[in-house]
Parts: sequence; C-alpha cells; structure tokens
Amino acid sequence: MKKILVANRGEIALRIMRTIRKMGIRSVAVFSEADRNSPHVVFADEAVCLGAAASSQSYLNTDKIITFCKELKVDGIHPGYGFLSENADFCQKVQDAGIVFIGPDPAAMRIMGSKLAAKDCVKKYNIPMVPGIDTAIEDITLAKRRAAEIGYPILIKASAGGGGKGMRIVEKESDFEEQMQRAVSEARSSFGDGAVFIEKYVGSPRHIEIQVLADKQGNVVHLFERECSIQRRHQKVVEEAPSSILTPELRASMGAAAVMVAKSCNYTSTGTVEFLMDEKQNFYFLEMNTRLQVEHPVTEMITGLDLVEEQIKIARGEPLGFTQDDLSINGHALELRVYAEDPLNDFLPSIGTLTKYIKPTGDGIRVDDGYEEGMTIPIYYDPMIAKLVTHGNNRTEAIQKMKQAIKEYTIEGVSTTLPFGSFVFEEEAFVTGNFDTHFVKNFYTPEKIKATQQSNAAIAAMVALKYWMEQQAITQPVENKSTSWKRRLA
Repeated sequence: MKKILVANRGEIALRIMRTIRKMGIRSVAVFSEADRNSPHVVFADEAVCLGAAASSQSYLNTDKIITFCKELKVDGIHPGYGFLSENADFCQKVQDAGIVFIGPDPAAMRIMGSKLAAKDCVKKYNIPMVPGIDTAIEDITLAKRRAAEIGYPILIKASAGGGGKGMRIVEKESDFEEQMQRAVSEARSSFGDGAVFIEKYVGSPRHIEIQVLADKQGNVVHLFERECSIQRRHQKVVEEAPSSILTPELRASMGAAAVMVAKSCNYTSTGTVEFLMDEKQNFYFLEMNTRLQVEHPVTEMITGLDLVEEQIKIARGEPLGFTQDDLSINGHALELRVYAEDPLNDFLPSIGTLTKYIKPTGDGIRVDDGYEEGMTIPIYYDPMIAKLVTHGNNRTEAIQKMKQAIKEYTIEGVSTTLPFGSFVFEEEAFVTGNFDTHFVKNFYTPEKIKATQQSNAAIAAMVALKYWMEQQAITQPVENKSTSWKRRLA
C-alpha cells in the first residue's frame, strides 16, 4: 500500500495522515470549499477538492471520491469516523473499484449497523442483553403486552443510527403509542429507517465500551475498556480508560464478550463493542461501532498502540503482532471533547472565528485538533475543535494534568466546552467515580460555571490589585530622609 486517501476532514483526517506518513505511505486529502486552507489539506502529500461546503456535495460524494482514487492511483481509503465510515454501500463500492477499504467488510458493517440484526447475530453466543423485544415493533397490542411483562419504564429505540435520535423513554402504558409514533418519525427522518424496538429502561446506567482488534487470520483481541458515561444529549463529551469501577474479573468477562461479538460477524479491523452496566454491575450488549471511535486516543495512551497503524496493517493482510496475554494497562488516560458549544446555553453550537488559539503542552498531554488561530468554525459540520487527552501513572494524576491543561488551553472567539470540562474534573461525583449517564442532569447547571467564572474573576482582580500595590510601593519616592550632602548653589 503506497498511497491512502483519507475520506474525512479536520482533526481525524490530520491524525490519520500523521500515522500514514510515519509508515512511509503517501496521503491524499479531500476537502470542501469551506476547508480549502485547513491543516489536513496542507499536511497531505496531495489534495483534491470535492465540491461545495455542504456534506452532500463534498464529503458524502462517494462517486467523486472513488473517481479521484482511480485518477491518483490510490491503493486504500481510510474513512475516519462519521461521514462514510459506517456506510456499507460505500465500502462495497470501494472494494468493487479494486481499492482497499481500511475497515471491516460490508457484511459485518451491515449486521452491526442495525441494532436488531446485531442482537440477532450475537444472541446465540449467550452474551447478556437488556430484556426486551429483539424484532421491529409491528403489532402495537403485542408490544404493549410485552412492555408490561418487562415492566415500565421501557425504552423505545431506533434500530438504525445513534446519538439519541429515535429514542424515547416511556414511563407508563398510556404514553406508549404517542412516544412510539414520535420515535418512528424521528428514526425515519434521521436514518431513512423507521424500525424501532423496545428494551427495559436501565435507570442508573454506565456506558462502558470495549475496544477490539481483529485481523483477517481470525485473531481477535480486546484492548480493555473505556468509560463513556459523561454525556450531554446522549452524546459523549468526556471519556476515560480504564473505568474506575471495573474489577480485573469483570474486565476479563466484558473483554471476552466483546471478542465473541466480533467473532459472531467475522469482524476485521478496529471495532468497539458497547455495553450498558446497571448499578449492580450487570452488563448488557448494546451495539457494535464498526469504525475507529472518537475516543480511541485514551486506549492508545494506556496500551502504547497506534490504532490507525494497526488498521492499516490489518487491511494489508498482516496478522496481529501480539496476543491478548501481551497486552496490559499502563496508567490512566482522560479525554475531553472540546466543542465549539456554549455550556451556558444548553450546549448549542457557537460558530465564529478563533481569534486566539493556544494549545497546552507538556508530558502526558495530547491535543488532536484540526484548527489554527484565525480559522472559522464552519456551520456545515460537527463543531468539534479538538480532543484534549491526558495520561498519568494513575487516575488522580491524569485528572490533575487535565485540570492544568484546560487552564492553559486558550480559545477566544467562540464559546467552548472547556469550562464544562473544568466543572466535570472538579466535581466530587466524577473524582470519586460515583456517577452514571445522568451525570449532567444530576450535577450540572450553567449557574455552577458562572459562579466559578465570577470567583475566578474576583481572584484575578485581587491578584492584579496586590501586584499594583506592590509596584506602587517599589516606585514610591522616598521623602524626609536625612543626608550628609550639603546643598550646593549653582
């Protein structure tokens, strides 16, 4: 493999290209008109414009991407995450064009791309699943009867997609039909598939996921877990590895289950198996993400592996260079997703120009970003600016490094999730590990950030006043001091 096209943008495109260059492979960037001067475009060995800013006219234009690959004699395509990364039809097109898709094959992607198909695929392996209906709801009366058997509250979920879309909590039977209609409508508009199913609603869940690696020779390993319970609008914003609550026995059990999930669909490449864990530490299979995850850096920090490099090696047909027994956890890692969002205004996107942008540096600090000072956050794409990652010998050290890194990370011109990150890493519930996916609802209010900002402003004012007074004392003229000099007249 001599040339790889990265079918993505921003921080993930740049991160992938760095590994590609490290491996002695040439990279090709694609970009929209809005991203013409982006760092990933400048970094690549070659770059081609896909079209206008809108994703449908650029990053989702599958035919144009494949045409450029043929013209530039590209050997492989890395999709990153988002956009086309879990599009089985695109994966098939790439393979039909004689190009290597750096990821799983279309069959595995299709199975795991549907929550219902995934459940059906893994259930014969005795992997624990949340009680519910494992087929699409067609008969409302039957669905109501099954929901009553499971016990309210229940969760109505879209079979396709994710991110909390097509998901409704139903507290009582009288609300069932209305909430189901809303879930179906949202699922159809978001994913083009209105299929929904029901599960028992786990009241105080933790979101634990297991990273897996699988080669084409049938070798599958897990790279331990990531804790992803700090979420807003059902989307992750803080991740860590390992989880603070897993015992070695539970870790081994969940890891073995994740490996079985990968084997159930003959999976290859990197993948992530997601589990829900209740307050009694019972875990249940949720789904499998058939791509590189946003939060993959925390796994890299505790294992010392480059997951993109492993993906490329697997795509080239190379077997894994290690076994499960060779892997161990080294220290602790945290990740904060730095979004251009306003945590004081329900995390709404904050579009604007980065008038000041200074990244933190130091031992155990990693910043994966795709922006520079003076650039504008486009309205067309996900508002993520960067991923701020810290690594320490233990969880306490990683938290301390993260708190300091947030203080040193200077971003002006847009609102960001940095203040929210400061709140999380100071909050006792997070520090003690006593939290679940309801962390934001249970502990966070904008007023807490405002109070901290006002307190910091007051402290800064006091420090400035003290400094001013000290300087005044130094420069104050000395009066009424005796001297032995005699006055001389000119």
